[in-house]
Amino acid sequence: MQKALIKNALVASLGGLLFGFDTAVISGTTEAIKATYSLDSKLLGFTVASALIGTIIGAIGISKPSDRYGRKKALFLLAVFYLVSALGCGFAWDWYSLLAFRFLGGLAVGGASVVSPMYIAEISPAASRGRLVALTQFNIVLGILLAYLSNWLITMCHLGELEWRVMLGIEAFPAAIFYFLLFTTPESPRWLLAQGKQQQAREILTRLHSEQTAQEEIISIQKAIEQDKANQQAPFYCSGNTRPILLAIAIAAFNQLSGINAILYYAPSVFKMAGAGTESALGQSAIIGLTNLIFTMLAMTIIDRFGRKKLMLIGSLGYLASLSLAAAAFFYYGQNFSALGGEVVLAAIIAFIAAHAFGQGAVIWVFISEIFPTHLRARGQSLGSVTHWIMAAAISWTFPPVAEKLGAGWVFAFYAAMMAVQLYWVVTVMPETKGIALEDIQKQLAAANNTAR
Repeated sequence: MQKALIKNALVASLGGLLFGFDTAVISGTTEAIKATYSLDSKLLGFTVASALIGTIIGAIGISKPSDRYGRKKALFLLAVFYLVSALGCGFAWDWYSLLAFRFLGGLAVGGASVVSPMYIAEISPAASRGRLVALTQFNIVLGILLAYLSNWLITMCHLGELEWRVMLGIEAFPAAIFYFLLFTTPESPRWLLAQGKQQQAREILTRLHSEQTAQEEIISIQKAIEQDKANQQAPFYCSGNTRPILLAIAIAAFNQLSGINAILYYAPSVFKMAGAGTESALGQSAIIGLTNLIFTMLAMTIIDRFGRKKLMLIGSLGYLASLSLAAAAFFYYGQNFSALGGEVVLAAIIAFIAAHAFGQGAVIWVFISEIFPTHLRARGQSLGSVTHWIMAAAISWTFPPVAEKLGAGWVFAFYAAMMAVQLYWVVTVMPETKGIALEDIQKQLAAANNTAR
């Protein structure tokens, strides 16, 4: 694999690192923000979800700029959003300003969830596309781990009222690094060919691949673009696109119905419910982040050999077992957790995170980036991301009041039931896409769609 290809994929995937950092860093600040602004559980849930509302709009709004101005310029815009959001949250002067800057960060996260994996998919050959696109997920979980570690270390410094501001503001440093590294990356050759800029695309593909692979890629992409031209005026939501649309919606919805974002956002709170102290809860959250990283790395090494569907199958079974164990622990111990009960919850959450990282976490952005044709890929990636973030907002917003009213046991039981449905979907509906050229995947899905009709 060419070094230039790996380097450019890594830079683009830094959008994922900031995505993960922004997602998890709020977990260490919820109690302080609640106290600072005198929020009840519903307003705290809304404060956390304010970023997720931004992700929905960011995922919807980024597709047109990325199609019109290019993937690279879209990534530049997102880097600026990340930077301003981090600084704004650190210096927020009231609750409303905090909401506004969290919302801006959400725009960046939503946009990155569309553009980063799409860019990597468009510069990658079929044989290594899964591993390279999975770099986005690797950086997401690395960002989550760094956020948990950062929160824990900052807490150990005992900064008092400044603590939560430092936790949120420190994201400005990786955001600035991402911005400057983007100057070293080329534009997507698939996007350039779609704009008729063949010479520029050829030069980039030659740098990223071998001469033979570059020529094969150009021929394949040009054929796909010519075929797509006949469909350019066709609406996105039409019978011919039913199968990829439903696949994108399903995998994105199931991702959040597992409860993953609720656990990432409220991990310290979950551990406190199970009897942990503040510093211990933040330390346990760091263990969660490390588990996420390890199992994501494992999935990345085998995703192009095992395939997307097998990883989803293993992950679904892991979800069922771990969520059921967590639910049982909360039902059994209620408000009176012993040391053993706390360890059971920690073990269940670690197993849950491992199942997520090995299955859904590694597969979702790879799979969505593969199932749409070139002229619809930005809108398709946007659809999947919007679905993901709508569900994330709903799950994260409702977790505090529902857990407070009904108890965490019922929340985890609901997530387990949803994962039983996901398991059925994986077995009966989800297609395998490993090792297949992007243009050939669309042919197979179109054939399956016609057969279904």
